[in-house]
Amino acid sequence: MEQQLNDLRQTAMAELQDASDMEKLTEIRVKYLGKKGSLTSLLKGLGSLSPEERPRVGQLVNVVRAAMEEALTAKTEAIKEAALEKRLASEKIDVTLPGRKAAIGHKHPVTLTMNRIKEIFMRMGFSIEEGPEIEQDYFNFEAMNLPKDHPARDMQDSFYITEEFLLRTHTSPVQARTMQKTEPNQPIRIISPGKVFRRDYDATHSPMFHQVEGLVVDKNVSFSDLKGTLEMFVHEMFGDNVGVRLRPSFFPFTEPSAEVDISCVMCHGQGCRVCSGTGWLEILGSGMVHPHVLEMSGYDPNKVSGFAFGMGVERIAMLVYGIDDLRLFYENDLRFLRQF
Repeated sequence: MEQQLNDLRQTAMAELQDASDMEKLTEIRVKYLGKKGSLTSLLKGLGSLSPEERPRVGQLVNVVRAAMEEALTAKTEAIKEAALEKRLASEKIDVTLPGRKAAIGHKHPVTLTMNRIKEIFMRMGFSIEEGPEIEQDYFNFEAMNLPKDHPARDMQDSFYITEEFLLRTHTSPVQARTMQKTEPNQPIRIISPGKVFRRDYDATHSPMFHQVEGLVVDKNVSFSDLKGTLEMFVHEMFGDNVGVRLRPSFFPFTEPSAEVDISCVMCHGQGCRVCSGTGWLEILGSGMVHPHVLEMSGYDPNKVSGFAFGMGVERIAMLVYGIDDLRLFYENDLRFLRQF
């Protein structure tokens, strides 16, 4: 049996020497070291040996197995190295070529629209004021002439954290905060952009969206000043050919109040599905600041007056870019975002 083991070892080594690929190495491993391989078959004959011969032959079997496994490992590494060298020799790499550029993102359509709105109003002399997104109930509602029993305080509409704090439902609290930190009856001309939160989610509503609200307070501010300011904004945003109209409306914090419409940017006022056949699209709300709002923030409505307005940035972006579903802004689909 010792001679058979030596012959088996020599034969296996010779086959390993001639092997040139991984497939052949696998065949050799199975042939000699597998469960039904030659070495395993020889082991079955150990039982027929005398007790004196068995330890010596068993030790030889282990030596043969270790030698074959070592040779297989060495041959495997040699074949892998040869394959790598062949691949490197066949591939031509020009190290002088410039590297691949990293993918660079770009601004979201909501950000682009927000920046455009800011730019227009800043050129008209407005400054930017910001406030907290977690707001006190007083600033969010009461200071805006929304008393305790007003339906806007319904928890089905607002995200309350405690009875005193909630996620702001509009950026109007910034107006109250600005008036209260300004010297009484001093002029104010601000816009307050930022995120707001309401319990809505469908094709035209989102639980988080963006607003830009504006406030002007000074002596002898009139409704005509409001109309002229908003007409200038609309023409800067949508073009000189877009029509503007103001419709009477109601807001608790302004009196009188008006909705601002523009002629449909899709059909140019002829009537289509987007404007429901009316030829007009609502874009924002506005009005003269209510005397109660002025009084609660330390201003004397007998000495000063003001106007305010507010718009949803996503609404403006949908009209500017022709987007028909608000949810597209927040799905992070690169196919959508790359269009802008």
